[in-house]
Amino acid sequence: HTNFGLLYVQRRIQMITGDLKNKIDSLWDIFAAGGLVNPLEVIEQITYLMFIHDLDDVDNKKAKECEMLGLPFSSIFADEVKIGDRNIDGKQLKWSVFRDFPAEKMYSVMQEWVFPFIKNLHSDKNSAYSKYMDDAIFKLPTPILLSKVVDSLDEIYKLMNEIQSVDVRGDVYEYLLSKIAQSGRNGQFRTPRHIIRMMVEMMDPAADEMICDPACGTSGFLVASGEYLREKKKEDIFYNKANRDHYMNHMFYGYDMDRTMLRIGAMNMMTHGIDNPCIEYRDSLSDQNSDKNKYTLVLANPPFKGSLDAESVSADLLKMCKTKKTELLFLTLFIRILQVGGRCACIVPDGVLFGSSAAHKAIRKEIVENQKLQAVISMPSGVFKPYAGVSTAILIFTKTDHGGTDKVWFYDMTADGYSLDDKRTPVNDNDIPDIIERFAHLDKENDRKRTDKSFFVSKEEIVDNAYDLSINKYKEVEYTPVEYPPTSEIMSNIRDLERQISQEMDELEKLLADDNQ
Repeated sequence: HTNFGLLYVQRRIQMITGDLKNKIDSLWDIFAAGGLVNPLEVIEQITYLMFIHDLDDVDNKKAKECEMLGLPFSSIFADEVKIGDRNIDGKQLKWSVFRDFPAEKMYSVMQEWVFPFIKNLHSDKNSAYSKYMDDAIFKLPTPILLSKVVDSLDEIYKLMNEIQSVDVRGDVYEYLLSKIAQSGRNGQFRTPRHIIRMMVEMMDPAADEMICDPACGTSGFLVASGEYLREKKKEDIFYNKANRDHYMNHMFYGYDMDRTMLRIGAMNMMTHGIDNPCIEYRDSLSDQNSDKNKYTLVLANPPFKGSLDAESVSADLLKMCKTKKTELLFLTLFIRILQVGGRCACIVPDGVLFGSSAAHKAIRKEIVENQKLQAVISMPSGVFKPYAGVSTAILIFTKTDHGGTDKVWFYDMTADGYSLDDKRTPVNDNDIPDIIERFAHLDKENDRKRTDKSFFVSKEEIVDNAYDLSINKYKEVEYTPVEYPPTSEIMSNIRDLERQISQEMDELEKLLADDNQ
């Protein structure tokens, strides 16, 4: 059994070392020196500029293809482009042209023409991700900063072209996104990538899935699913025209309420080779979200931000679970949006597993009684450090609408390959390969004891415990008896030690007295 997660990490590290990594670090430093330090803003501005660069590249590529095939071609940089009340020479909007302008002219072209141009590309079919740019704001404060950033990006693109890897653009973007976590700001947006990859590998998505993350952030779950499919199901997808079209246009769905996240998430998907993902602005818990029985796989780490205004929550969700807690409402949503037979792997705070409120019990009862709960993986509290010390777990279930829970597999993860302090440095202890291996062969888990890392618990026992899903309720700790000597012997040893100390103190005093003479 090949561990996709380890391969993925090794390849990512390998691709962004050396010159390319240094160039990206230099680009980051250029932004910081220019006064832009919020990592999300920096990545957003880089996203816009990469989009503008790619528009030029794609247009040139299509022009060459049409010329070779003898087909007519209409460039989006037509002879004249209307920007506001003005008609301007469209060629000036091309990266390959304006990059050579003096800094002042480049800055005014970018600010007055290029940004308004990309914001109005929404109806243009040549641009798959133009819809994410329609409220783009140009935030580079000076011409000299823009000039340095454009030169730096040109160097990065040059190196990417030299590497000639299909994954290099994705690698660059993943490395940029890692800067969010490194910076210590906005880290809540990033679920650790090794945890995402573990969940994807456990779910083993197929070529015909419809995969959804209703709180997608930077699209980490969707990107990792796409990578896994390319790695493991390449022939099923890329040698089958219908499956390839599905993969590019109809497989991935991500929703978020932060437009910066949407832009970054959409770009992340596209730099990983997925042409047209459905990444859209949506309050997933509101009536705005009408999805029902639609997806075959939900992968998510929904926000645990506390309470919502009940008036903004979909009435459908409140029927099943009357609460204002987002983590419970999202679980209810996952059940609603999955097709019968659809599967879910999601991260929940520990309170979901044992909370005693009526709403907590109701959602656990729903999953155990009316759906098929398969696994609860308890994760150590350090997994989300340094941003949060909350203990979490992964729930894995299948929507059946008529039950099917027989026994539930529990795993007590105590190590994830990184230290569980704020530094999160790599360590040797790592339960993830074991979790993936055991979950793939649950038939071999039947004889495991409650003192082991993983074991089954019957549905009946869970019901008897008010649907409590915390592993500590069922795990048994093995105590090894220790034989102590009799009290008289211990007292005798203490007396011997006292005599020895007294003797050594006498010798020390004698030595000190000799020195003073």
